[in-house]
Amino acid sequence: MNLYTTPQPARILDGKATAATIKAELAERVAALKAKGITPGLGTVLVGEDPGSKWYVAGKHRDCAEVGIESIRRDLPEDVSQAELEAVLDELNSNPACTGYIVQLPLPKHIDTHAILERIDPAKDADGLHPTNLGRLVLNVNEPLDSPLPCTPHGCVELMLRHDIDLKGRKVLVVGRGVTVGRPLGLLLTRRSINATVTLAHTGTEDLAAELGQADVVIAAAGMPHMIKGEDLKPGAIVLDVGVSRVEDEESGKAKVTGDVDPEAREVASWISPNPGGVGPMTRAMLLANVVEAAERQAG
Repeated sequence: MNLYTTPQPARILDGKATAATIKAELAERVAALKAKGITPGLGTVLVGEDPGSKWYVAGKHRDCAEVGIESIRRDLPEDVSQAELEAVLDELNSNPACTGYIVQLPLPKHIDTHAILERIDPAKDADGLHPTNLGRLVLNVNEPLDSPLPCTPHGCVELMLRHDIDLKGRKVLVVGRGVTVGRPLGLLLTRRSINATVTLAHTGTEDLAAELGQADVVIAAAGMPHMIKGEDLKPGAIVLDVGVSRVEDEESGKAKVTGDVDPEAREVASWISPNPGGVGPMTRAMLLANVVEAAERQAG
């Protein structure tokens, strides 16, 4: 593939269609597990009544129904204590029906989030963000991984691979150093099987435009609306818009989801992922994949 040929407009990295294909594949794997008497189960722990969190958790359970994974919900009040929440996690850790589970973030301020995330059994870490699993990702550069991968970084890589984008030797600029995307994404991309060259940029980067101008691939995950300008991109770059912000629509006055990439980037990039509709569906698909793979490991 020639990264430097720029179709007008950029071709779309369609996360919705790709996620649908992955879910169809997972449904077949779930059926094979059920034939052996094993039914994967995804648990969610939701604290409080945040509308965005409730919507996101509901979407995960709709995804489960699509592929045949059982849903296990633990919805808790805003004022749940640290001890009460830890008891719920202990129950899920020991529950054989629960193959993997997630704790929906953010948690209330009175909860020690790090202590909660570390209490998850690493084998049931559906988000792939437990310190043990991140450590395994750090340590393992060459061999196949038998632990869950962080969902959004995995979704980014899978989205490109399934569009036949070869990343070997390419210069990838990751913008954003958050623990859910930016930091683990570099670890995935530099595994020998992918073999990309990664630069991690952030709010302390002095000349972001210069970094953008050299990058074959840009993955924007800073949560700053339209910070990636088309004029700064290398012609023909591949651009993934991962960051999510809510901004007020000038016409309606309502909040709308906005990505990190300015729309004008479509005139410069060779491939671009929309936001929404790009990496978001892939994240949810990779969550299901982590649960199915955990069930397959249990089945030997």
